[in-house]
Amino acid sequence: MFFSNWWPFRKKQKKLKVDDGFSALHSVYTPVNQLVIGMYVAELDRPWLETNFKFQGFEIKTTADLEAIKDQCEHVYIDLTKTKRRVQKRVRKRPENIPSLADYPSPPKKLSVFEEEIRRSEQVYRDTGRLVSDFMERIARGEGIDTELAKQAVAECVNSILHSPDAILWLSQLKNKDEYTAQHSLNVCVLSIVLGRHIGLSVTNLNNVGLCGMMHDMGKMLIPLAILNKPGKLDSDEMVVMQSHTTLGHELLKSSHGMYPGAIETSLSHHERLDGQGYPRQLPSQKISHFTRIVTIADLYDAMTSDRVYQKGRTHLEATKTLTELSGRHLDQPLVIKFIESIGVYPPGVFVELTNGAIALVVEVHETIKLRPKVLLILDEDKNPIPAKVLDLSLMPKDSLEHVYTIRRIVRAEDYQIDASKYYQEGVLQKGFALSGKPSKS
Repeated sequence: MFFSNWWPFRKKQKKLKVDDGFSALHSVYTPVNQLVIGMYVAELDRPWLETNFKFQGFEIKTTADLEAIKDQCEHVYIDLTKTKRRVQKRVRKRPENIPSLADYPSPPKKLSVFEEEIRRSEQVYRDTGRLVSDFMERIARGEGIDTELAKQAVAECVNSILHSPDAILWLSQLKNKDEYTAQHSLNVCVLSIVLGRHIGLSVTNLNNVGLCGMMHDMGKMLIPLAILNKPGKLDSDEMVVMQSHTTLGHELLKSSHGMYPGAIETSLSHHERLDGQGYPRQLPSQKISHFTRIVTIADLYDAMTSDRVYQKGRTHLEATKTLTELSGRHLDQPLVIKFIESIGVYPPGVFVELTNGAIALVVEVHETIKLRPKVLLILDEDKNPIPAKVLDLSLMPKDSLEHVYTIRRIVRAEDYQIDASKYYQEGVLQKGFALSGKPSKS
C-alpha cells in the first residue's frame, strides 16, 4: 500500500442480450412517481408473471397505464432508446454544464470480480479509514491536512472501485456508530467515486470527486464535541453552530496547500439545495456544481443508513425512497436515479430474504441483471444456520423444490439474530465462494 509504510498500523455501446431477455445497457432505474407518458418500460421490480401486464416491455401510452404500474410496482427500468424523443428533450432541460439523464453514457465494465478484489479492498478501506481518522485528529488539534497523502489514498480507492465497486461497497456497510464521523467521510468518498464511475467520469475526475467526498465534512472537527455528539435534538443556537461546519471547512481547505478547488467549494456547498433552501448561501440550482450534487447525494444516503447515538439507521429501501422523494426539489433527479443504479436495488452488504424463505447476504451486483446479484446463503428456509455458500442468482439456481431462487425483500440482520460483522471476515467469503463450486482465484 502506498501509505502503509507511513501509517504503522464515449461512445454508446451496443445492446447485450442476457438470459432473461432484458438488456440493462440503456435502461434506467425509475421510481413509479417519476414515470410519464411516452416512456418505455423494459423491466419491473418483480417478475412479469406476478403482474397483470400482458407484454414483457411496453410503452406508457395512457394515464391508465401509469396507474396500473403504480398499483403494482415501486420502481421500473425504462429503456431510453425506445422512449419518445419529446420525453428525452424534457429531461434535457438542465443548467449549463450539468448533464441530463440522457447525456450519461453506459457505465464501464468491471476490471475484476468481487472474490479477486476483496482482499485488496479490505486493505485499502482499512488504511484509508485510519488516514481519515488521523486527519480529523490533526484538525481538532489545530493542525492542517496533508493534501498529497489524501490524494494518494483517494487514488487507491478509485483503483479498487474500477476493478470491482462491489468489494469496497460491501465493506462500507460495516459501520460503527462510535466512529461515525471518520467512517462517514470515507464512505461518502467511496459512494461518490462509485457514482462517478457509473456516469462515466474520467479517472482524473474520479480522483477529484473522491477527494470532494473525503474532505466535505472536515469542518465538523472544528465544532465543539458537546454539539457534534449531542444525543438529542439541537436547539436553534446549537444548530447555527453546527451549520457553521461548512464555512469552517471551507476556510480550512483553502489554507491546505495543493487542495483541489472543487473540494474547497464542495465543503462549503454540500448542504445547498436545488430549490435554494439550503445553507449557508441559499444558492440557486444553476450555481451548485456537478461534483457538489454528487457528494450531497452520497452524504445524505450514508447519513440515513448509519446508526447514530440519536437515531437508528434506515434500510437501503427506506433511504432510496427518501432520496427519490427529495429529487428534483432538493437533489439532482438524474443523479439520484444514477446513484440508485450504481449501488443496486440490492446493494452489496444488505441482507435479503429469498422466495423460499432463506436468508442471504448480497455480495456482488450483476452488471446487467440488477435484480439477480450474487448472494451468500447463510440461513435456510427454516431460518437455521448453514455453511455459507455463494449463489449467483443470474444463473437461475433452484432450491430443493426446484423453484428458481428470487429475492423477496430486504431484511434487517438483527431481526434474525445475525452478527453482520462476522460476514465481513475474509475467511467466511473464501469458504462461501469455494462451496459455490467456483473457488476464488486470489
